[in-house]
Amino acid sequence: MYDLWIAPFADYAFMRRALVACLALSVGCAPVGVFLLLRRMSLLGDALSHAVLPGAAVGFLLGGLALPAMGLGGLVAGMAVAVLSGLATRLTALREDANFAAFYLISLALGVMIISTHGSTVDLMHVLFGSVLAVDAASLTLIAAIASVTLAGFALLYRPLVAECFDPGFLRAAGGAGALVHLAFLALVVLNLVAGFQALGTLMAVGLMMLPAAAARMWARHLPGLIGLAGLIALASGYVGLVLSFRFELPSGPAIVLVAGAAYLLSLLFGRVGGALRR
Repeated sequence: MYDLWIAPFADYAFMRRALVACLALSVGCAPVGVFLLLRRMSLLGDALSHAVLPGAAVGFLLGGLALPAMGLGGLVAGMAVAVLSGLATRLTALREDANFAAFYLISLALGVMIISTHGSTVDLMHVLFGSVLAVDAASLTLIAAIASVTLAGFALLYRPLVAECFDPGFLRAAGGAGALVHLAFLALVVLNLVAGFQALGTLMAVGLMMLPAAAARMWARHLPGLIGLAGLIALASGYVGLVLSFRFELPSGPAIVLVAGAAYLLSLLFGRVGGALRR
C-alpha cells in the first residue's frame, strides 16, 4: 500500500508539486463548479475554457511557455469573450448561450491557428492538454494565489450569488447589482480556468470544475455540504489520477478527469439525492 499510494509523493518532488496543485485547484474550482451547476451554466465553463486559448497562444508567442505571459494572455482573452458575449446578448436578440458558443468557437479556432502557424505540434499539445506533472514553483504560486482570490471573492459574493441562483427577482427587488455580481462571478470562472489550464490544459481544465460538482449534487442537499463534497471529490480525483498516471505511464490530465468522471457515473447510479437506483 505504501509503494502504491505514498511512495510516489515521498520520493519525487514533481509528484508533490502536482498534488499541491490539485489541492489548490480543488479549493478554487469546487465552488465555481457548484455555482455554475446551480445557475444552469454548466456549459459556460466549457466555452470559457476554450476562450482562453488565443490569449494563451499570444502569450506563448511573446514569452514561450513562460507562465506569466500565458496566464495573463488567457485571463485577458477569457474576460474579453465574457464581456463581448454579455454585450451581444444585451444588444441583440440572440440568447447568451448562443453568443457564448459563437465567441468560444471563434476563440478556439484563432488560438489553434496562432499556435499551429508559429509553434510546433508539441507546443499545441502542451497548451491544449497541459501537464500537471510539469508544474513548477512559479505555476504553483499562481494556482495557489488564484485559489486564495477565489475564496475571498466567494466570501464577498456568497449571499448575492445564492440569491441570484434561487430567487433573482428578490435580488432585483432588494436593489442588488445583479449584472455586477454576474460579471464578478464570470471573472472568478475565468481565473480558475487560467489556473486549470496551467496544469490540465485548456481542453481539460473544466473537467475538474464540473465533474466533481455534478457528482456531489447526487449526495448533498444543502449548499455548504455540496461545495465541501465537490472539493473532496476533486482532490480525491487528483490524487488517484496522479497515482494512476505515475504507475501506468498515462497522461496525467486525462487520468485525473477520467477519475472524476468515474466518480460522477457512480454518483448517478448510487447517489442518495436523485440517484438512479435510489429513484
